[in-house]
Amino acid sequence: MLTVLLVALVALLAVTRLLELRVSRRHRQALLRSGARPVEERGFLVMVSLHVGVLVGALVEPLVTRPAVPLWLGLTAAAGVVGANVLRLAAIRSLGEHWNVRVIDSTALGVVSSGPYRFVRHPNYAAVFLELLLLPLVQGAWFTAVLGSVLHVFVLRRRILLEEAVLMAHPAYRAAMSDKPRFFPRLWRADAALAQTEKP
Repeated sequence: MLTVLLVALVALLAVTRLLELRVSRRHRQALLRSGARPVEERGFLVMVSLHVGVLVGALVEPLVTRPAVPLWLGLTAAAGVVGANVLRLAAIRSLGEHWNVRVIDSTALGVVSSGPYRFVRHPNYAAVFLELLLLPLVQGAWFTAVLGSVLHVFVLRRRILLEEAVLMAHPAYRAAMSDKPRFFPRLWRADAALAQTEKP
């Protein structure tokens, strides 16, 4: 059961990533036509390679190690992957045409502070990190989960520092987002944001 579930999740994520590349390319063209500025980024291919490596490792490692995975662990990890994807898709939907797999300075076209961006600055990166951590655990690929997560910390750190250097240069972005945490909402801030949205 867990093997079938893992294969289905990997296939779903692979197809989703390919579709996202197409959407990203379309968004990029539209943003550049609207006056957004592309940002030179080293390490993008490293990030792509890491994502592909985790997907492959999640499938291959269990074939080699044959781990005994408790059903509750596999199902919990799978549910976490699904939840992370829901968060990631919510972030992509909130960003609309601002969303891109590359770093593009589109802040002059507006600042997005709706959806999960009401609570944190980088919900998409939090979701992707959780997704790549939990996916290998569905079938007990512990080595892939640990190594992939450690490498992902370094890759994401570099990407986020670059992105925030661009975004924080804009007063509108600083005003809307600088007091929000990067990944995990402060519960009292989340309560306040929800209360604000519920006002007539």
